[in-house]
Amino acid sequence: MTSSQSHEFARQLVARIERWPIAGSFTISRGAKTEAVTVVAEVSHGGHTGRGECVPYPRYGETAETTLAALQAMQEPLSRGLDRTALQAAMPAGAARNALDCALLDLEAKSRSQRVWTLLGRPAPRACTTAFTISLGTPQAMAAATAKAARRPLLKIKLGGDGDERRIAAVRKAAPESELIVDANEAWTSDNLERNLHACAELGVTLVEQPLAAANDAALARIKRPIVVCADESVHDRASLSGLRERYDAVNIKLDKTGGLTEALDMADAAHALGFEIMIGCMVATSLAMAPAMLLAQHARFVDLDGPLLLAHDREDGLRYEGSLVYPPEAALWG
Repeated sequence: MTSSQSHEFARQLVARIERWPIAGSFTISRGAKTEAVTVVAEVSHGGHTGRGECVPYPRYGETAETTLAALQAMQEPLSRGLDRTALQAAMPAGAARNALDCALLDLEAKSRSQRVWTLLGRPAPRACTTAFTISLGTPQAMAAATAKAARRPLLKIKLGGDGDERRIAAVRKAAPESELIVDANEAWTSDNLERNLHACAELGVTLVEQPLAAANDAALARIKRPIVVCADESVHDRASLSGLRERYDAVNIKLDKTGGLTEALDMADAAHALGFEIMIGCMVATSLAMAPAMLLAQHARFVDLDGPLLLAHDREDGLRYEGSLVYPPEAALWG
């Protein structure tokens, strides 16, 4: 490699852990938290810096520290010319690759003075309606939280197993006009699956997300599903779509699972071709993590990109939210 080629590929990577306080707490079936721990990757070259943000997920064995280390280990490959295409094979799908994939996309867009959707040959994103999440709690606490959000058109309700029929009934009473989707986060069992599904259907719930544990979801293929059932923990990237069609009607695509926008776009195309409905989801994080997903949201039946709304404050130049409408990112944020 000549010195001029070496200079051309001399990208510099900086990665760090950030902590963002949550407004109150965020509770699902696996526990509660009061802050969002994110990892940010910044790749600089030629006077431009691209950024990407990810949320390590303990459910998949990830921590902020291991994710940071995985990113830092990519400095040498980046300096030797690793590009976004090669990255897909160089790192496994997961949070670390998501941050780096999105940072490289942002850098490429800035370097070419283009918006990222133009770069990728995709339609310009438009404002869309996002779900707003109601954390798991007692039926009374969830009804009170729902009443404050009852004017929002789409609510996502976190459930947790025992008592879910009472929870969803209380929520529906508090928000009679809102479309409801629910997320059990693997907390149901084969014993209460059909009862809970029918209770949701009777109360007009549109979708149930990941009712059973990913390792024990075969029962979904043996029952008649009265409403749409969406895979989350059971689906990660294109390779995990195979065999899910008998068990699920929809898939939740999250960048932290797919390992970035590059794979997520291909996964959405593949899922559509297989007949799945698409949900675009997120972890609790800042607008930097949501921005790339706006390219996916344009063709999704369900959009759940409310992460910044759950924080005490967002980062500078964050996405614009007007009620439940979320607008595409400005270039100052990403892409």
